[in-house]
Amino acid sequence: MSGEAPASPAAAAPRGAAVAFIFVTILLDMLALGVIIPILPKLIESFVDNDTANAARIFGLFGTAWAVMQFFFSPVLGALSDRFGRRPVILLSNFGLGLDYVLMALAPSLSWLFVGRLISGITSASVSTAFAYIADITAPEHRAAMFGKVGVAFGAGFILGPALGGVLGDIDPRLPFWAAAGLSFTNTLYGFLILPESLSRERRSPWRWKSANPVGALRLLASDSVLAGLSLANFFAQLAHVVLPSVFVLYATYRYGWDVKTVGLTLALVGICQMVVQGAAIGPIVKRFGERRALFFGLACGAVGFFICGTAPTGHWFWTAVPVMALWGVAGAATQALITRRVSPEQQGRLQGATNSVQSISQLLGPFLFTLTFAHFIGPQTAFKLPGAPFLLASVLLLLALAIALRTLAGKQR
Repeated sequence: MSGEAPASPAAAAPRGAAVAFIFVTILLDMLALGVIIPILPKLIESFVDNDTANAARIFGLFGTAWAVMQFFFSPVLGALSDRFGRRPVILLSNFGLGLDYVLMALAPSLSWLFVGRLISGITSASVSTAFAYIADITAPEHRAAMFGKVGVAFGAGFILGPALGGVLGDIDPRLPFWAAAGLSFTNTLYGFLILPESLSRERRSPWRWKSANPVGALRLLASDSVLAGLSLANFFAQLAHVVLPSVFVLYATYRYGWDVKTVGLTLALVGICQMVVQGAAIGPIVKRFGERRALFFGLACGAVGFFICGTAPTGHWFWTAVPVMALWGVAGAATQALITRRVSPEQQGRLQGATNSVQSISQLLGPFLFTLTFAHFIGPQTAFKLPGAPFLLASVLLLLALAIALRTLAGKQR
């Protein structure tokens, strides 16, 4: 594709009620995810006699298995949403997540937890499908701001979720999983009763196996030079992002001696800063500087933030990196807006599925990359201990993403 895709007739202006429905859907999903973030690594640690380095390796394996499922099933779900609509995919995804959390709440061993992560990887498609939903109902020139506003749900979820998970985890390490299951089932019921369909029947595309697989999905991203370059930059940015779920809990516990509650409250601080940026900063920044320069600015802030995280000698210094990292969110919204311009309305589901496959590749590699880096630099065999090495590596990856984005968008006006 050589240029921007035409706007859908149905996307003349954002439909406020529909955006509100998607906001609540993402909010409940993020709450469900957030409540288990502070406790899952520690639960794994309890199964291996509190061996932090071994727990890091196993946690990395769990993350990789989840990403493998995402890689294979995201294109399938994206193609299904283009064929049958966004609503059924979102509902089935939320229900599957609820079942996954129940399974993990009851898991008597690491093997059962592992099965739970596989199920979660298959069904965790509601966010990417929700982005396709927003693209359906929003004109191209408004998408960056709208993606930012919907992104407030991510921040809100991470404000309440980790804090709630930390409190519940202090009571019982399995309680956060039950809370997450309840939120997911509530989300399913909410969507079943209220969420309207965004993709009209005349705009749906036929089902094709060649597009409902990872190779076919990635071929879509390679069909346009700008789309390919942005996707490559997005890959390295997403790879850098994996450092947070992979090693943050273990890193904060090891280096700063934080307990579960402090970890949860720190993640809540991350959520507050993200929510402020997504809700109040992205729209004005993109309007003033354009999507292209907003993307560059966001990636640069992320690189600086991770550098501070990796070098912070105390927890207080680590907290200073949080607002800087939050500005990285500008890049995510700008990237989404730029790539959705490159395909037709009938391909938005495939695009989001393909983008999610790229993200899943990063999540496939990232857990091993960062957990093994962390384990190596804190292990007894290393001559030079550097627990912040994973965050320094993430900073370098974001600088690489920035270089690719600069080259891809050189000379572009937006």
